[in-house]
Amino acid sequence: MDPSERGMTRSWLVALRRLSPSIWALGLTSLFMDISSELVHSLLPIFMSSVLGASILTIGVIEGIAEATASVTKVLSGVLSDYWSKRKSLVVFGYGLSALTKPMFPLASSIGWIAAARFFDRMGKGVRGAPRDALMADLAPADLRGAAYGLRQALDSVGAFLGPVLAIAFMALLNNDIRGVFWVGVVSALVAVAVLVTAVPEPNIGPESARRTPISARDARRLGPGYWLVVTLAAMVSLSRFSEAFLVLRAQHVGISITFVPIVMIVMNAVYAIAAYPAGSASDKHSRRTLLLLGLIVLIASDLVLATASSVGTVLAGAALWGLHMALTQGLFSRLVADIAPTELRGTAFGAFNLVTGVSVLLASVIAGALWNSLGPEATFFAGAVFAAAAAMGLAAYRIPTAAA
Repeated sequence: MDPSERGMTRSWLVALRRLSPSIWALGLTSLFMDISSELVHSLLPIFMSSVLGASILTIGVIEGIAEATASVTKVLSGVLSDYWSKRKSLVVFGYGLSALTKPMFPLASSIGWIAAARFFDRMGKGVRGAPRDALMADLAPADLRGAAYGLRQALDSVGAFLGPVLAIAFMALLNNDIRGVFWVGVVSALVAVAVLVTAVPEPNIGPESARRTPISARDARRLGPGYWLVVTLAAMVSLSRFSEAFLVLRAQHVGISITFVPIVMIVMNAVYAIAAYPAGSASDKHSRRTLLLLGLIVLIASDLVLATASSVGTVLAGAALWGLHMALTQGLFSRLVADIAPTELRGTAFGAFNLVTGVSVLLASVIAGALWNSLGPEATFFAGAVFAAAAAMGLAAYRIPTAAA
């Protein structure tokens, strides 16, 4: 290891030590909830198509609506967290709602049940999303926000890695009884809520006298053009990245057995977990536009690999690249929003950001499902590569704002 690499490693370790226990607790909350969610979601597309008989287009619409629901809800919860000058109570409610919906998946007897379960599960994600991201910014020192978001993304991805691992283990143990495996996710969801309630404080972000009208045109103007540029760029990226359910379906399409289909999510999230913290920490010191461009180049490569995949190994390689793309972009966008938005408007800023990107994911998932149904999986991933290339060209044409509030 050369001196520059040793210095970089030391800086990562120093940043980790400086992060407070409450930041770690938020990360562990994400870890346990993602174990639960990804255990279910790694099998859900197969359950919908094989057990309940849903078409690929139907799955795309359900996944897109679910993510859009989360995004719309994030706007309301983000605004409310600013208005009340409180974050934690909304975060607890969101995680609690997701935990309560987990039993709906094994109980489902029709595609309507699954649609309802996904709706309420994603509503819970939406309620907690913007206040949690704003809470992270409130708790982390300004010079360590990239590291803090990177750590949370890394722990979130460890959970997303362990969920499919447990799915495979219990599918083998329970003789491919998907409903039985779905029940395993409930305990982890309850642990996530317990960690959040007991280990994360409610920071003081402003006096009650500072409460404002929840939504106003003046607030939108205060967010500034730099913020809306970041939102626009994130929407372009989201349009090129449809639901990960299509990765699972691609794995099945090349012949991975139903027991081992979750391995594609294991590979994706293992790479995501390994790369997320270094990528987040790098954003504290290096060009954010360069990191975002690198993330888009990796996404283009992932789409092309998945479009041309004819073997299990090729699909897993594409999934690994997808995970690297997520590590390079997801925490970085959160850091950019936290830097640009005024402290008292962070919840609103994250809510609007997630609304716009969620609508983009909805469009992307519907388009992906329609292309898959009419032209096959190759067309779906080739289209993703085209959208990612367009996003990269848009990003190259503009300067990423770095002014922090």
